[in-house]
Amino acid sequence: MAGVLNFRPTPVLRLPSSSRKPNNKVSLRVAAELSETSLPSSSASVSTEERLNNISPTISPPPNFKPPQPKRFAVRPDKIFDILGASLALIFRLGTGVFVSGYSASFVSSDEIPPGQYALEIAGFKVKETSKLGPRPEKPIEIYEFESCPFCRKVREIVAVLDLDVLFYPCPRNGPNFRRRVAQIGGKQQFPYMVDPNTGVSMYESDDIIKYLVGKYGDGTIPLMLSLGLLTSFAMIGRMGKGTSYSPSKLPPKPLELWAYEGSPFCKVVREVLVELELPHLLRCCARGSPKRQILYRQAGHFQVPYLEDPNTGVKMFESAEIVEYLRATYALP
Repeated sequence: MAGVLNFRPTPVLRLPSSSRKPNNKVSLRVAAELSETSLPSSSASVSTEERLNNISPTISPPPNFKPPQPKRFAVRPDKIFDILGASLALIFRLGTGVFVSGYSASFVSSDEIPPGQYALEIAGFKVKETSKLGPRPEKPIEIYEFESCPFCRKVREIVAVLDLDVLFYPCPRNGPNFRRRVAQIGGKQQFPYMVDPNTGVSMYESDDIIKYLVGKYGDGTIPLMLSLGLLTSFAMIGRMGKGTSYSPSKLPPKPLELWAYEGSPFCKVVREVLVELELPHLLRCCARGSPKRQILYRQAGHFQVPYLEDPNTGVKMFESAEIVEYLRATYALP
């Protein structure tokens, strides 16, 4: 072993179960997220198939489409400013959502990593990464949200920290499908909204969702940055308005699958388009320290995110710029 680099966990704030939130947070949340529209709540569970029961036209990839070869640490020249803008969020949030809970890393010689095992290589050494995960849910958590909402970002960050798989139902403004669904099953349009099919729990309010997730699937502690909502709002400056409003699209019969994590600017630009097109997608979260990095490495022969799998067309591909073009060409309506 050449040396050891230990990442200490982000300072955490343990919230007692009896703590109360100040009333002014509620008014800020409603103003910043979405005005509420009260409707009768529905206790009936709604299956994935029922959520996607709209009549969908035939989905096929663009003519002569060929997935690009992955390029490590490369940015297409026409996308440089997009990636720079998306990177501002990472700076304002101090890397929250980049590392899985309990992350640590050590530099080891190359022969200490077995062939076929994913490991980052630096200056002739490989990085051995570990993490400490809590209980794993059997079914993906379901979250209704949209990309440009700062309160939704906080929830996406804890999803990355806890290394959870989540079925996202995008709710852009003027979206015809999932905003309406939230009002039907929850009683009002407010985001984020979480449904845990493993326990039957559903709730609004980002802080409550975070507290629930760390209590059920983590060690009960909340990273300090996830209690600083105003800093989350500043994180949206670099991509102001992106991932907010609906663009007419075809609703896919099956949710897409995206291997990604919240801290990556390359993943962010893809998520923006998924939200604008209102495309449901199963997020395979794989921040640094996630065991799913090895799963993707074994499955695709390479690890790089974002990685898109579209069960509606059979397309599997790397490269954020090309994924964005594929999504628009396949699902956007004229």
